[in-house]
Amino acid sequence: FVEINKVRHDGSVVVAPDSPVSRWSATSFDALRTEDFAALLPLQPEVVLLGTGGRQRFPHSRLTRPLVDARIGVEVMDTPAACRTYNILMAEGRRVVAAFLQD
Repeated sequence: FVEINKVRHDGSVVVAPDSPVSRWSATSFDALRTEDFAALLPLQPEVVLLGTGGRQRFPHSRLTRPLVDARIGVEVMDTPAACRTYNILMAEGRRVVAAFLQD
């Protein structure tokens, strides 16, 4: 689970600065689709952090193509590292969106 503002969230979630925490359409790393990443575009991030669960795994580049084509950075790390990085980037005033997968 991911705990955000003392609320526990199970499953895959998206965290953005101007939106409530929401469910992410991706159900697991192996089920990632291009559409899952394209769904993040309306949030207008400058960078997307992908938390891949308990270990770092890199999705195929064709999956993140919608973000790359929109000149949005994509950083991939395990979910605990993505949570820490999200907090740091938010403190710096960056426009960051995090998409967290659970194991």
